[in-house]
Amino acid sequence: MDGYRGLTALIESAWNELNGSDTVQRDHCLDVVGDVLETGRLAQADVERAVERLVTVALSEQRYTVRESALHAVSTASTHYELPYRVVEPLVAGLEGFEPLLLAYVLSVLSCTHDQAALPVVERFLHHPHAEVRREAAEAVHELLWSQESARGGAA
Repeated sequence: MDGYRGLTALIESAWNELNGSDTVQRDHCLDVVGDVLETGRLAQADVERAVERLVTVALSEQRYTVRESALHAVSTASTHYELPYRVVEPLVAGLEGFEPLLLAYVLSVLSCTHDQAALPVVERFLHHPHAEVRREAAEAVHELLWSQESARGGAA
């Protein structure tokens, strides 16, 4: 449990330093949060709280690099934990305002929820002008349809 407390203390320290105005420091703080999430050793409730905070930063931050670091950390969390759609759903409201790289992060995260509510959201981007966004949307649709089929197969 001591290692767990150390990880949560590290995240808390990063959150406290995130309030500064230095972009490089803010970016570094989000990298620290992402590194802790990458360990896969946090309790689900702690992960969800961290991701909710990262989503808030991604939606409210003016600086691209800080928004990218926040979304990268959310993406990291989505590969190591099962994130409920409700935790990342606020990103849907900001989709149209994200740059293509950031949009690709969000589409990937939405697909990792395996929640069918994300399907119509990601399908909107299958014809996006940027190839990377189209590719990520196609992969997200494939992942969501696969999880839907798997759920049906498991229920049958």
